[in-house]
Amino acid sequence: MDHNRTPLFTALRQHAQQNPVQFHIPGHKKGAGSDPEFREFIGDNALSIDLINIAPLDDLHQPTGVIEEAQRLAADAFGSDYTYFSVQGTSGAIMTMILTVCAPGDKIIVPRNVHKSIMSAIIFAGARPVFISPARDANLGIDHGITTRSVRRALERHPDAKAVVVINPTYFGVCANLKEIVDVVHSYDIPVLVDEAHGVLIHFHEDLPMSAMQAGADMAATSVHKLGGSMTQSSILNVRKGRINPQRVQTIISMLTTTSTSYLLLGSLDTSRRHLALNGKALASEAIRLATHARTEINKIPGLYCIGEEILGDEATYDYDPTKLTIHVRHLGVTGYEIENWLRDHYNIEIELSDMYNILCLVTPGDNAEPIETLLTALRDLSGQTYQKREAHELIVKIPEIPQLSLTPRDAFYAETEVIPFKASAGRIIAEFIYVYPPGIPILLPGEVISQENIDYIVEHVEVGLPVKGPEDRSIEFVKVIVEETAIF
Repeated sequence: MDHNRTPLFTALRQHAQQNPVQFHIPGHKKGAGSDPEFREFIGDNALSIDLINIAPLDDLHQPTGVIEEAQRLAADAFGSDYTYFSVQGTSGAIMTMILTVCAPGDKIIVPRNVHKSIMSAIIFAGARPVFISPARDANLGIDHGITTRSVRRALERHPDAKAVVVINPTYFGVCANLKEIVDVVHSYDIPVLVDEAHGVLIHFHEDLPMSAMQAGADMAATSVHKLGGSMTQSSILNVRKGRINPQRVQTIISMLTTTSTSYLLLGSLDTSRRHLALNGKALASEAIRLATHARTEINKIPGLYCIGEEILGDEATYDYDPTKLTIHVRHLGVTGYEIENWLRDHYNIEIELSDMYNILCLVTPGDNAEPIETLLTALRDLSGQTYQKREAHELIVKIPEIPQLSLTPRDAFYAETEVIPFKASAGRIIAEFIYVYPPGIPILLPGEVISQENIDYIVEHVEVGLPVKGPEDRSIEFVKVIVEETAIF
């Protein structure tokens, strides 16, 4: 296919050049009705293509024209049979995957460290999750992916599962052997759904991990905006025909998508596909080169360690994306959270992620040598101020056993609830989420039975000031549980 073409973006530009008289939404009418300061900052070009699904511009909900063409080009670029544009981010694409294959009561095998959009979809579908614990890295205090062995064990116990969800790559860029996992799951004639939020570049360079479509996965939700140059909230859903009904995918993604679809987001997906299809290998090569230089220099800085290919070699660490700079900071005697704030305050640097022991910096096609050198200068300064001047934290990452799932997450989420003191909640069924960072794995999900071990673990983290997310009471003094009916004698 001719990847120089941008059917949707070209149609948007042509429509703007015709300067039609508009009697439709949006009400700013090409910026004329916008706040003047906002209009000046954003620019008339952007406002002129902030449009709705009028006939010349096709309709994302039932594409038959330029959007359909743009999606076919994207499918060709990403090696899928069908590609669907998402203006609801990768979260919308992930939810579409699960709702496409799951009905109420269906089992779905998922990693325990899943994105909240997966659990949201499980609640909406009324599905029953079967959890697999991810492999834990005792040296770094982070979690990798699920292994082939754990997937095989889950399938042996639950051969009636409707799908297996895999995160590839993980947030930190580490991959299990996706092709091997796909082959095992397909031997049960079950589809593989891949959360590929952090892997848009991997399809375009042989030195990056294998993409979901290259591995033979059935569906993959891919964030073009995270690393591939499109605007925030724009993503794609790649689908392989066979085990998945593409008409149902279109129905589900339409149900989850606003009818006021943003043509700015859609246009950015069309043009980013062109840029990646034509220049993806060169773009990825430069990002890899910059990241490799940064990794080499970081590993010369006292007290810092940036992971590389030396971590590879087992099922959970089969491959990795070198453009992700995962920097272990424990030996500086400060936490990743403190370093994130220090970099912001002293060098005007914003990083992607921090936890107790690590920070994560992303190197993308939007980088050049200058920001890399700024980061290196900042880290050298930080090391000079802290290394061997503060006591290093002992690395302790322990996770309680996965609790018993007493109700489906949907039944728990919609059940009658009450609020009780968290420290007195052992034995009750929780009706909300609790996540503890690090490492970001949900400790309690709706429908699970709270154990005293769970309570002690969460309280310990709250008392040392680590972020606890999910519950309505952010102090975790109280928790929402299922109302238990009093027995009648």
